[in-house]
Amino acid sequence: MTDIQERRPGRAALLSSGGPMIAVLALVAGVVLGIVFRPTVPPALQPYLPIAVVAALDAVFGGVRAKLDGIFDDKQFVISFVSNVLVAGLIVYLGDQLGVGGQLSTGVVVVLGVRIFGNVAAIRRHLFRA
Repeated sequence: MTDIQERRPGRAALLSSGGPMIAVLALVAGVVLGIVFRPTVPPALQPYLPIAVVAALDAVFGGVRAKLDGIFDDKQFVISFVSNVLVAGLIVYLGDQLGVGGQLSTGVVVVLGVRIFGNVAAIRRHLFRA
């Protein structure tokens, strides 16, 4: 093997090292597309949007915590993300059908909020060793 071949990283190393940059570029592209196309949420789904956002944030902070703990699994993250959003939306939908949508929405936000703050505390402890 020549000296040049030894210094060049393999294809797998090149592909895996760009992960964070691809995520940042995808985020920027998503924000730009959202500003340009200005998507609207149908009125029937508007009550569920805040709950879906909180559920998605719970999954994201859980993923960051898992990554810092060294136990992140991308399949588990995707399943957690989708299932959090669907289950939270389903709970609020059932609450709306029973006439207690506001109370169940509050309950979902409180439970997910506690989980988010727990994950943020673990992230803070990991990053600042405190």
